[in-house]
Amino acid sequence: MLEDARQLLWHKSRCDPMPRLWHLVDLGLFDYGLALRLQQACVEKRRLGILARDVLFLVEHPSVFTCGRQGGTEHLCVTQNFLKAQGISLFPVERGGSITYHGPGQLVAYPIVHLPSAGWKVVEWVTALEEIMIQTARRFGVKATRNPRNRGVWVGEKKLGSLGIAVRHGVSFHGLALNVTTSLEPFGWIRPCGLTDVAVTSLAVETQTVLSMTQVKEVFMDCAQSVLDVHFEPMDLSALHLDTGENLHAHA
Repeated sequence: MLEDARQLLWHKSRCDPMPRLWHLVDLGLFDYGLALRLQQACVEKRRLGILARDVLFLVEHPSVFTCGRQGGTEHLCVTQNFLKAQGISLFPVERGGSITYHGPGQLVAYPIVHLPSAGWKVVEWVTALEEIMIQTARRFGVKATRNPRNRGVWVGEKKLGSLGIAVRHGVSFHGLALNVTTSLEPFGWIRPCGLTDVAVTSLAVETQTVLSMTQVKEVFMDCAQSVLDVHFEPMDLSALHLDTGENLHAHA
């Protein structure tokens, strides 16, 4: 399956004579709800052609649970009052998948991509996102693979990375989450992605080394540029002129 994915991605890169240029916005530690509104505003601008390029948001979130289209609250192993006591919010969202956790030490990537103009079919796109995480992990010596039964990225039977997207008017949003130095305790409060008895791991656990998010981001971006055959141009969030009705700098 992995070889089939690589052949697909190789064929895709051969069809594009020049790498496509993307905007890259690193949000740092950033509120989940506001990041969601940024994505939605970006999707609308991309749909209308006001935004000419695709965008990649990189972010870490304060602790939060999100529930996708396949449900979620039924996969909570603790009460919502317990989550409130921990200061953790629960967001229903329109991405695929079920419940998952985001928190500090987790690299989250939200690619806002007009799939038709980029030449991606949805299944191919999801496969590409998995491939980016696999290649990133392998650069750190972690033997990450796909699981034929479940989406995401795995080390043996342990889940290292998750993904879930939504597509609106041909524009993909939401994205992926790779556990770097994430606390794994909150994953024990849910059945991740609706799966029972699934262990979760991180790059830090698998490598038994001290990793910096900056270091992992650099490797991730290099792998993403290679897999997607794109080139990232960093820019400030303010340059996108996204209207969310809030002061973005107060959350950055």
